[in-house]
Amino acid sequence: MYFNILRCASPVVLINLQCPTTQLCVSKCPDRFATYLDMQANRFNNSYWEYYKQFCKPGFDKPRKSITEVLRDEDCPSMIIPSRPFLQRCFPDFSTRNGVLTVANKTEFKDGIGQMRNVTDLRSAANGINNVLDARSVGMKIFEDYASSWYWILIALFIAMVVSLLFLILLRFTAGVFFWIFIIGVIGVVGYGIWHCFWEYDSLKGVPGADLTIYDIGLQTDFRVYLQLRQTWLAFMILLCIVEVIIILMLIFLRNRIRIAIALLQEGSRAIGYIMSTLFYPIITFILIAICISYWAVTAVFMATSGEPIYKVMANKTLCKYADITCIPETFNTTNVTRLCPGAQCTFAFYGGESFYHQYILIFQLCNVFVFLWLVNFSIALGQCTLAGAFASYYWAFKKPADIPACPLFSSFGRAIRYHTGSLALGSLILALVQFIRIILEYLDHKLKASQNSFAKFILCCLKCCFWCLEKFIKFMNRNAYIMIAIYGKNFCTSAKDAFFLLMRNVIRVAVLDKVTDFLLFLGKVFVTGSVGVLAFFFFTRKIPVLTDEAPALNYYWVPLLTVLIGSYLIAHGFFSVYAMCVDTLFLCFCEDLERNNGSSSKPYYMSPNLHRILGKKEILSKKAKR
Repeated sequence: MYFNILRCASPVVLINLQCPTTQLCVSKCPDRFATYLDMQANRFNNSYWEYYKQFCKPGFDKPRKSITEVLRDEDCPSMIIPSRPFLQRCFPDFSTRNGVLTVANKTEFKDGIGQMRNVTDLRSAANGINNVLDARSVGMKIFEDYASSWYWILIALFIAMVVSLLFLILLRFTAGVFFWIFIIGVIGVVGYGIWHCFWEYDSLKGVPGADLTIYDIGLQTDFRVYLQLRQTWLAFMILLCIVEVIIILMLIFLRNRIRIAIALLQEGSRAIGYIMSTLFYPIITFILIAICISYWAVTAVFMATSGEPIYKVMANKTLCKYADITCIPETFNTTNVTRLCPGAQCTFAFYGGESFYHQYILIFQLCNVFVFLWLVNFSIALGQCTLAGAFASYYWAFKKPADIPACPLFSSFGRAIRYHTGSLALGSLILALVQFIRIILEYLDHKLKASQNSFAKFILCCLKCCFWCLEKFIKFMNRNAYIMIAIYGKNFCTSAKDAFFLLMRNVIRVAVLDKVTDFLLFLGKVFVTGSVGVLAFFFFTRKIPVLTDEAPALNYYWVPLLTVLIGSYLIAHGFFSVYAMCVDTLFLCFCEDLERNNGSSSKPYYMSPNLHRILGKKEILSKKAKR
């Protein structure tokens, strides 16, 4: 039974999943309205007290104790309400009479402190308890689902890992097929769109009103009005024709570069096949980032909880002038606050103090956030440099795989730790500074949301956009700088400069390779997540006849299914991030190979025979002539 069930209507209930009032186990729920004041008024009626005290704390036998002291010490409830047991809790016994909500045929009741309350207040409190019970029940059911399906979730994630690995290995055979099927599909869809627009344009010939222009009918909220005009379909047809011509011209003039991009993707698949250990390096990056997050969280909690605990008076602000002032729990019950504010409590608020340290605690927290960003970016940079070194050792092996050094991943990791820590830290510092400024801008934007200054909002929006673009550019440059560091071992600034100018000299190849890679990686993630997700859906919903008996009984089949989908996507993302790093490394090595070598016996190309064939004799001869 709840001492003051009206408190269960507080929003705190959903935050703490507990009603902020004393709860007592009773043998049976109350069956009548009664208050502590009414019991004292009928103190000569012993049966009244005997009934009421069974809802007080065990051992309490002071019926003459004042209501203020009783509420302060929480010895008895100020009121009891006719209730019935439900889910081992006493809920008000609601009923409806002529469409009016009542409790024991009453619409109002005394709250025990001198006020009349409506039974609708009890309904709000009961709903608050129901929300708590529902949240706890859902939580327990989700835990039960995980307990009964964790084994199958792990099997599904293992299948996702195998599918991702097979997809990457098979890319050496299917990369070109996937890309050209997609391109042909796009050309076919745009061609169908052109035909459909012409058909609509021709079918509206002679229809009354169809020859009006868009300018004649003006701005209309119903878009279907424009579809009745011939001019609309003519405009659509012209736009689609332009798109179709652009795609065909790009394929004609960029066909050789597209072939090079596809060949590099196939070469990346071949490189991963020779250095399979690189696929599991993201686990190391994940562990390092987890350590960084733990360090940041522990440090933040220690700083936030440093100092003395501060307690404040919790009471109704409109009825108690002492609400939210500091208090001392040990002496709170002897102060005037409990007498002037019945039901007030001295509760913990936060940790704090008035020392120099506590005045600048926000500055220290910001420094902690900056260090966190720096460490996370350094962990990612270490992974990128390590993978780049491993894949570069593959490319610069003249006879593959015979000349690939032993343990290329381990060797590359050792070089990155021993020689390139400073360069990685500098690149991570630059990126962390930009990210930190973006966090401050987001904080200012949150604070200025209620502001009416449009100019300030505009300036802030422009700054957020600029720093977002700057962060993307720095990430792109850092990634390529780390590749050059892994290849040549130069410092960060020199490597960033060399990478930038090398990419600018091959900007068209960069754009083509980027788009082709993005398409295939997106296709791979969708394929892995979708295939494993569909398999998990049919399994957990018992739609696979052979495995019906093996499927666990679940409360919510979406719990393991959603876990499998998210886990499969993260696994696919981890595998394909390694593949993307491999392709970027091979591309920079390829560009360096073209500029450093000319295909002669003294300066042979290190590229694969497939890339050599695609380049053809014409480009090789032109390279020799330039040299």
